[in-house]
Amino acid sequence: MSPSRPSGDAPRGYIIPIGGAEEKIHDPAILKRFAKLCGGREARIAIIPTASLASDTGRRYESLFDDLGVAHAEALPLESRNDCEQPEALEALEQATGVFLTGGNQLRLATHLGGTPIAKAIRLMNAAGVHVAGTSAGAAFLSEHMIAFGEEGASPRAGSVTLSPGLGLTNRVVIDQHFRQRDRLGRLLTALAYNPFAVGLGLDEDTAAFIGPDETIEILGSGAVTIVDPSEIEFSSMDQATRDEPVCLLGVKLHILIRGAAFNLHTRVASPGTVATTKG
Repeated sequence: MSPSRPSGDAPRGYIIPIGGAEEKIHDPAILKRFAKLCGGREARIAIIPTASLASDTGRRYESLFDDLGVAHAEALPLESRNDCEQPEALEALEQATGVFLTGGNQLRLATHLGGTPIAKAIRLMNAAGVHVAGTSAGAAFLSEHMIAFGEEGASPRAGSVTLSPGLGLTNRVVIDQHFRQRDRLGRLLTALAYNPFAVGLGLDEDTAAFIGPDETIEILGSGAVTIVDPSEIEFSSMDQATRDEPVCLLGVKLHILIRGAAFNLHTRVASPGTVATTKG
């Protein structure tokens, strides 16, 4: 699956994975930035709470975005693949200037939305300039290769992670969430050992990676984003390892980025960005 290509001169929209548990009350910086990108007081946010089993998730995010002053925030009740084919759902989605996918279970997103008209519409809208954010499970689903589930721990082990197709807004990254809080370095390394083309994004809670149309990632939030760059791997034992065996990886590059830092997916170069001026 290749991401939809921008049409004409319009840049594609931002892709914004959030590590989960984003601040919602005292200083909701991530949600504020998303709402501003989507048009501020003119913004129309379509909320997709499909990943969540909690019945009030959609209403809660409607209220949060209303409090931020957007023009309209609406949760779309997409509880089945049939729901994702209804003309009224597509019409509501296509009026949005921003799409927000909530947390929950990313396999619900993959199995309910994958390949449906709703998923295709989100891909085309993002290519045309609409911004798409996802938190927790919603973050994992944004990329082409999605971590469906896996084991915790710091070391990569063969068979410790299961991948499935995601939404496919980008094929440049593999995303993991609740990263430091749930000790998920090992499963992200394992996923990248399967596919060294992509860059790994390990998102702490209340931390977001704003992936711009120029493929530059900017960090916002109270935690860190662990960037795992496997492009210069010198050796991997993944092809020799049996299930549950540790995997040897040589030459993996790792960056820890905090608010204000940046990473370019084209050049694979990290920068302290505004951190250098505010902390220096």
